[in-house]
Amino acid sequence: MSSFLILFIFYFLILFSLIGYGALFIKFFTKERLFHDFGYLGVLGILFALLISYISNLILPHGYLFNCIFIFIGFLGFVIFLNKNFSLFRKNFYLLILVFLFLLISLIMFKNHDDFTYYHFSYTYILTQFDALVGTGQFNHGFRTPSSIFYLNSLFYLPFIKYFSFNFSSVYILGFANIIFLKGSGLSTDVFKINKSKILKNYKLTNYLAILSFIFINTFFYRIGEYGTDRAAQILILVLVYEIFRMFENIKDSRLSNLKIYSLITIIVSLKAFYILYLLFFIPIFIYYLKKDKLSKFIKDNFKQKYFLICTLIFTLVLLTYFFNTACLIYPLHFTCFENFSWSIPKEQVIAMNNHYQTWSKAGMTPNYKVENPEEYIKYFNWVGGWIDGYFFNKVSDFLLGLFFVFIIFIITFSVISSGRKKISLNKYHLSLYCIIALLFFEWFYNHPSLRYGGFCLVMLLIFIPLSFFLSSYTIEIKKFNKAVIILILIGISVFIGRNINRIHKEINFYKYKPLSNIFYYMDEKHFVVHKQVYEIISSYQICKNTDQCDKKSKRIKKVLGKLIFINK
Repeated sequence: MSSFLILFIFYFLILFSLIGYGALFIKFFTKERLFHDFGYLGVLGILFALLISYISNLILPHGYLFNCIFIFIGFLGFVIFLNKNFSLFRKNFYLLILVFLFLLISLIMFKNHDDFTYYHFSYTYILTQFDALVGTGQFNHGFRTPSSIFYLNSLFYLPFIKYFSFNFSSVYILGFANIIFLKGSGLSTDVFKINKSKILKNYKLTNYLAILSFIFINTFFYRIGEYGTDRAAQILILVLVYEIFRMFENIKDSRLSNLKIYSLITIIVSLKAFYILYLLFFIPIFIYYLKKDKLSKFIKDNFKQKYFLICTLIFTLVLLTYFFNTACLIYPLHFTCFENFSWSIPKEQVIAMNNHYQTWSKAGMTPNYKVENPEEYIKYFNWVGGWIDGYFFNKVSDFLLGLFFVFIIFIITFSVISSGRKKISLNKYHLSLYCIIALLFFEWFYNHPSLRYGGFCLVMLLIFIPLSFFLSSYTIEIKKFNKAVIILILIGISVFIGRNINRIHKEINFYKYKPLSNIFYYMDEKHFVVHKQVYEIISSYQICKNTDQCDKKSKRIKKVLGKLIFINK
């Protein structure tokens, strides 16, 4: 069987399985109807899969047998769901297939991000070989910041495809977000009948924000190999903000909005623990319900919902995983760390790593350069000059130039087709949400001003929310609006495909990549370094236990309540 056929089959098999788990989640944990929305069925499927992954890995590894059973159950759920409801969402099913077909090109790659070799692959692969291990944070710095995307990818370790599916999660998150934004764009549900309608309409802020978000994620986040644990979270942050705005527009649909918001923020925080700051988004939500005299009902209803308990459980499991790896609840926040456990990372190391991350993100460190006094450099705003010289030019400046280009295109496109403008007032709930985004931007800029650490989505939202508000004042015929949106969507898809074709061409020339003979990404012994270390220590421990032939490696591990604990030297 060719590598492309293996990739293609497992890509869609796992996709359908996740959607099946989304349908099962709705059946068991909520009464809300999301039958027509494959985007959120996928999001809920990811949420359910994370719950299964975290719990199951406490007692067993995610090997072939377990994962085959997991995928089979999800796929069976999808088939049953499809059989019962296909006539209701036939067009949405076609949209699902089309979106994931054009995204498939992004998985044709030779080289992954450097962190993939360093710890993304290693962490995920260890989940497939061992059940929960305690104290793995000492093997390398990456193991101290585990991400739920590793736990999700570990479920995709299957026969034939093996570990070459460890990038699928990023594509699924991008694809589900694309579907959500396409459905929220305001595009007519039957684009082939748009010529019959000339009704003038003022489209909402959320319609424009959805289109802008679709263009943004497909033009700026086109390279799946560079996603790491950050870009997937930022894509979901855009979906979260969009969904909060939608909730402000439709109080009647509040229960369904709550399900979406809780699911999104749970996955976001699980992907990167420092995104716990984004719980601040609940402030404008609380203000909204308070003004509607429904805050007490909102809080009471949440505690009664099964999905709220599921989200709380996943959040607890994420913190527990951090604790098992480092004896910290959130690494590298030293005040969340405990030093009295055998696997504890010393607080001096935690503080040093926090300074290291800040120095790196503030352009005080590169692979070939480091400022003389990092502790002084990162204080207050001492780093701004160095950051502007070393990072703003050309990474941030190029990013802003790209946003400006999109900004101009949207202004010109919708002003040309507009039949006039209608005066609209600024919504105080919108303003409160925008203020939270500005506050998060300040925190980002002050502490870790690297675009990968949340900067992409925050900068985009600060610019494109006012643009969406301005565009929502235009009165436009439905026919013209639909045509404009279709053209913009096609441009976004073309850019995504074109940039990936250009990337593949470069990888073929530079790395001698041969996708026609082997489509999978490059692997070497470096990917298995940590696994080899773990295996050698466990083997030494077993030999010591059975024969009393003990060496230094065997003393680095002990067993408590059936769990292997790696002792910090």
